[in-house]
Amino acid sequence: MSMPLHDIIGFVAGFGTTFAAMPDLIAMLKRRSCEGMNPTMAAIMGTFQIVWVYYGILVESRPVIVWNMIAVAINFLVVGAYFYFACSVPRHANHPPPGEGTKGSSGR
Repeated sequence: MSMPLHDIIGFVAGFGTTFAAMPDLIAMLKRRSCEGMNPTMAAIMGTFQIVWVYYGILVESRPVIVWNMIAVAINFLVVGAYFYFACSVPRHANHPPPGEGTKGSSGR
């Protein structure tokens, strides 16, 4: 029960591209913040990777199916983490406390 060479090459190539979003996900989880992150790229990638999964099913390519299913999960975890951390930040976090940064507080 050996795997054909083209499947082995596909699995190796897929590994390299599948985990491209992992650094963003790990960074958000470590910082517990979505600061500086934009979920649009991960959402777009995840959406089109679903199409790649379908394509893999059509052409019966296990590497295409497996790696893109993993990539879909990673990219949607990135989007989910972004919105989780974006919703957990208080809305007033970007505003200075009362009395700071106002026109009359400079002492002039």
